[in-house]
Amino acid sequence: MGDTWVHLRLCLSCGHVGCCDSSKNKHATKHFHSSGHPIVRSLEPGENWKWCYIDQVGWE
Repeated sequence: MGDTWVHLRLCLSCGHVGCCDSSKNKHATKHFHSSGHPIVRSLEPGENWKWCYIDQVGWE
């Protein structure tokens, strides 16, 4: 799309990679809303956390 992204998130249901909510297009959250896949993890080096969109909770 020609835009820059801030951080990437990996969908643990299907492997879709999308940008975080700090990025302009918020593709990871848009993927959750269109697919219903609730859990992502960070793809940033050194980060191990996961996030559940349904429960709005993160964990390592």
